Amino acid sequence: MKYKMVLIFLIVIMLTPMTVSAHEHTPIEKLDNISDEALQMIKFQRYDDGKKLLSYFSEQFTDISNKEHPFTRDELRIITVSHDEAMEAAASPSMDYEERVQRLTKFRLVVDAIATSHQPLWTEMKYQILTAFQDAKEAASTGDSAHFHSNFNNFMALYNVIYPSMKIDVSAENIQRIDARINFIDEYRSEVVNNVKSQQELEGLEMDLKNLFENMDEDEADPSLWWVIISTGSIIILTLSYVGWRKYQGEKDMRKNRSRVHKD
Repeated sequence: MKYKMVLIFLIVIMLTPMTVSAHEHTPIEKLDNISDEALQMIKFQRYDDGKKLLSYFSEQFTDISNKEHPFTRDELRIITVSHDEAMEAAASPSMDYEERVQRLTKFRLVVDAIATSHQPLWTEMKYQILTAFQDAKEAASTGDSAHFHSNFNNFMALYNVIYPSMKIDVSAENIQRIDARINFIDEYRSEVVNNVKSQQELEGLEMDLKNLFENMDEDEADPSLWWVIISTGSIIILTLSYVGWRKYQGEKDMRKNRSRVHKD
């Protein structure tokens, strides 16, 4: 019984820091939460509240940047641009609801990409983006120009939402390759619809997009998490081994004592 209590005590001690840390937010995580709240306000058409949250974000962001310098130059630029666009959306007296939500979503995804070390939110748009592109590709293969333009425009709109976030998580080489294909297809739309050979660019772009999301899906868990899991598991195994050994020794001593009693 005593050994079981020791085991339970050790497990509680090991898990307590993990539980506490789950409720502690870093400054960047706080920025992430503010950006999410701002997006929700815009979705509910509470534009003044969204604007206040974006202003609060700007204050916190400036304070963190001045004190800790946690951002690269590219990250600073991407956050600043996306924040300015989001603020314009919240403050505009006439912007369409869809445009407002799109801009706040873009901003939200940028902050998440910086705050998250793996599986960023922008990868969750995989299905929407690939579906829109596949619809455009099918329209091109059948020579349906109107549907190709419509679906490709839809694809471009969705791609532009995740584009700033991609620049944070994806190598410049991969982004440049995808950009080159998209720019070619966009500039020569009529040729892509009417020329089978030009449609090979669609095949290449589809492959690049699938590889983009698959590589992000394969992103491993935070190494620090694996270290906690391995360390905790090792300690538990050692503890169980120690408890088992003590139990074995106790039973062994008990058998010795019994044999002595019988001899006496």
